[in-house]
Amino acid sequence: MSEVVLLDTGPLVSFLVSGLEHTAWVQSQWSRIRAPMLTCEAVLTEAAFLLKREGADPDAVFELLHRKILRVALRVEEEQVALRALMRRYRDRPMSLADACLVRLSESHPSCRVFTLDSDFRFYRRLGNRVIPVLMPEA
Repeated sequence: MSEVVLLDTGPLVSFLVSGLEHTAWVQSQWSRIRAPMLTCEAVLTEAAFLLKREGADPDAVFELLHRKILRVALRVEEEQVALRALMRRYRDRPMSLADACLVRLSESHPSCRVFTLDSDFRFYRRLGNRVIPVLMPEA
């Protein structure tokens, strides 16, 4: 894959924890993706929490950052106006901060796909009404 890949929480956790529903699919996709994948601190926070809940070591997230497989590419403070507008627009879903960050990142990277397990990305739009390309298992 040559486009920019924006990483969501679900694939990150599924990559790091064996035996989850989508682990095999995520690992097969992961092997085709060129590093770094871009993400945000909200995704890393969610992942660390879920890893701990699954009995896995959240240190694996830091290792992926250290090895430059992941790169934090959005600062909430700098994007707060846009993030707030997105979360208000999609309050009926409800949109998480991590989702809003990934939608915002997709607006900054026209040639990208969001690597996700979250079906809400089928409904979210970037730049008003443009479909966000996704990499997700078939429904």
